[in-house]
Amino acid sequence: MTDGPATVIIVDDDNAIRDSLGSLLRSVGLRVSLHVSVQDFLETKLPDGPCCLVLDIRLPGQSGLELQDTLAKSKIGIPIIFISGHGDIPMSVRAMKAGAFGFLEKPVRDQELLDAVHAAIEHDKQRIEDESGVADIKQRYETLTPREREVMTLVIAGRLNKQIAAELGVSEITVKVHRGQAMRKMGTRSLAELVRMAGKLKLPVAASTNPLSPTKV
Repeated sequence: MTDGPATVIIVDDDNAIRDSLGSLLRSVGLRVSLHVSVQDFLETKLPDGPCCLVLDIRLPGQSGLELQDTLAKSKIGIPIIFISGHGDIPMSVRAMKAGAFGFLEKPVRDQELLDAVHAAIEHDKQRIEDESGVADIKQRYETLTPREREVMTLVIAGRLNKQIAAELGVSEITVKVHRGQAMRKMGTRSLAELVRMAGKLKLPVAASTNPLSPTKV
């Protein structure tokens, strides 16, 4: 879900900076979660809705870059905006190459931070919606029988019904029935949409002359 106020998670060991950033973000209607260290952050449950992480790149104990690595390994896709008072170019390059959403130098200008945070939150909203859509497609795909999945794989590869029938050793009418059932369960009458769904599921697609060529359902 992406409804309701978003949350900005701030991890910075400088009390004054952490509190100042928190007050600024609250003033524009954002929820804020403040943390003094990576360990403190890791001990806290992540918010359910859209969020972003404003992270000091240099922290006592585990650094911001190490936290970035930890989140990536755990497949947690929170957008990260790094802040640093050191102007460390090599560290910023490493952070951006590893997928950081942004990098700001201290002292951070208010509007610069607000712009970066709003962009990161919009990015996270889209990520949540995309993941929700994929979960729905997966749920539909799981309702298909093994034969319907076979037929779907060949359909999205652009095979004609008679070609699928020959490859699977069944009649063409049987292929038509399985194909119609698969498309009904997936909730589409469009081959192009079925191909897009398969792409989101990362299904293997057999070689084809033209995956989007029109064929009869």
